[in-house]
Amino acid sequence: MERKQASDYPQELLDLFHEFQHGEIDRREFFARAQKFAVGGLTVAAIFETMRPNYAWAQQVPKDDARLTTSYETVPSPAGNGSIRGYFAKPKNATGKLPAVLVIHENRGLNPYIEDVARRAAAANFVAFAPDGNTSVGPFTNDEEGAVKFRQVNGPKMFEDFVASFDWLKARPESNGKVGVVGFCFGGGIVNQLAVRKGADMAAGVPFYGRQPNAEDTAKIKAQLLIHYAGTDGVTNTWPTWEAALKAAGVKYEGFVYEGTVHGFHNDTTPRYNEAAAKLAWTRTIEFFNKTLR
Repeated sequence: MERKQASDYPQELLDLFHEFQHGEIDRREFFARAQKFAVGGLTVAAIFETMRPNYAWAQQVPKDDARLTTSYETVPSPAGNGSIRGYFAKPKNATGKLPAVLVIHENRGLNPYIEDVARRAAAANFVAFAPDGNTSVGPFTNDEEGAVKFRQVNGPKMFEDFVASFDWLKARPESNGKVGVVGFCFGGGIVNQLAVRKGADMAAGVPFYGRQPNAEDTAKIKAQLLIHYAGTDGVTNTWPTWEAALKAAGVKYEGFVYEGTVHGFHNDTTPRYNEAAAKLAWTRTIEFFNKTLR
């Protein structure tokens, strides 16, 4: 299937698909409200197919990349849902201890895109773990089902699962004890929550278009932050307020707004992907982790 870009769609249609992906409307309502965009012989079903994720596009680092060792690991989480399963990736021929990167998914669970992000981190000489917040409701099958399952999980318990994942990764024998966290959408918000919870235990955080904590919680952050936002995104509207709180709290941070992009621009499985912005943001992320974790 030909890869389309966000600019190929009216903003209203992009916003509608955003509502669908975040579980605010179901497929039936999406089809009903998207009907007015089905013109020139194009059906709503055809439009929907061009907008939904294509995971073949996300494989930047092959699953069997000879440079890496990957496995699925289960982490005990007594304060959460009992345990959390995740995808672990590390350089095959690493010498000495390496910095660690925790990768937090969007609101649909651990999918092939996020697993590939973990491999990208490992290929950059980090040990990486991508936990699946949906562990307690079953493995990933597809994004639509993943979004439904995601809403079935107790939110506070899921957060405790991510805390357990952080602690597990930090204590791994391959880890140098310095942990950075990167997350996308829902996962970006979790990066910020973990920065609040873990304080000085967390060295660095990279939230992509994530929800921000309030000023009181922001004051608890000790990690350095690299913050990425899309140019057109409701979450970006609250960035100036949070930036003021970060400054007031003395948090070390850099923030970037990528103009001409929409929410999800790093996710290379959908038309929201913006190649130039995604590559720049990821290059900045790796450089930031190299600076803060090594």
